[in-house]
Amino acid sequence: MIDSAQNKTKKEVAVAAAGIACNALLSAAKIAAGFLFGMISLVADGFNNLGDCGSGVVSLVSACIAAKPADKQHPYGHRRAEYVAAMITGFLVLAVAVGLLDEAVNGVIDGTLNEVGWIVYVVLGASLAVKAAMFVFYRRTAKSVGSDSLAAAAVDSLCDCVATAAVVLGAVLAEFGVAADGWAGIAVALFVGWQGVRIVREASSKLLGQAPDADQVNRIKSVIFSHDEVLGLHDLRVFTYGAGASYATVHIEMDASIPAMQSHAVLDEIEHEVRKTEGVELTAHLDPVDTRDEQVAHLEQAVRKAAEKVVEGVDIHDFRIIRGAVDKLVFDAGVPFDCKLKDEEIAKRIVDAAESLGDYEAAVTVERE
Repeated sequence: MIDSAQNKTKKEVAVAAAGIACNALLSAAKIAAGFLFGMISLVADGFNNLGDCGSGVVSLVSACIAAKPADKQHPYGHRRAEYVAAMITGFLVLAVAVGLLDEAVNGVIDGTLNEVGWIVYVVLGASLAVKAAMFVFYRRTAKSVGSDSLAAAAVDSLCDCVATAAVVLGAVLAEFGVAADGWAGIAVALFVGWQGVRIVREASSKLLGQAPDADQVNRIKSVIFSHDEVLGLHDLRVFTYGAGASYATVHIEMDASIPAMQSHAVLDEIEHEVRKTEGVELTAHLDPVDTRDEQVAHLEQAVRKAAEKVVEGVDIHDFRIIRGAVDKLVFDAGVPFDCKLKDEEIAKRIVDAAESLGDYEAAVTVERE
């Protein structure tokens, strides 16, 4: 369950501050020990932790920005600051990876074999323990408060565990006369870079408007269909501006003979239930359906079957007849985003299929869903 905005901010700030302190200590210890024993991979790992300090600062700032209430310029709040923070974290990780790779390649070229002292193993062992604890801490807090920036920090901490393990392997091999320090550094750099790309990709996807969680969409549909008055629904759109700031719109079909006040009451109840169970602000639009018009019902089914034969996965809705010298069939066609046909071609195929049913004129609006 997502915490309240105030508790969320407090936890994010506390966790980010603790992370900055831990990373600063680890960075200082690794860089000092690395220079003392001439270990490129250990120095690189230390600078990796120094970059994590910068990521922690980013998380701190983003938590404070995201906690700001909605205002005139930002009516949906500032929660997407977390996505920006996660992207900045990813770019910092990538920058560190490039620096690490450069140093590691130089180490492989030099092929220097350095003596490893016991203090190196103490620093590395402490680093593994601290980073593993930070991973668990970040991950649990990110889940409890719904923070993307802390989730990115958790992934970064896991990367650090793997990176440090590679340094340990290089140190152990050095004990047996194998100059593996540079190769260990390359492994660290590549792994860190891969995680940086992953963080940037996930954050940018959410910032651009990622598709909603399928399970949540199905739960919202279940709430809507739990009301007997509902005949169908379409155009359910769920979008988010960050944790705790989710909105949705939907068209709900109900019998046109139901009094307007009663239909409105049902929609209000649905909106309230979705807000209570999912934390989503739903706006429901009523689509009245004339269930007593047998011609409309018959033609809608006929058009649906004809359209399904020419366009896979199509959903026909908002169907109505404008009667005249030539009856006009007006409806919407929902088409999957992965349909390769252009909207113009889809519309032509469906119109041709509908008009082939009789002396009708068809007008269709194509929607991607």
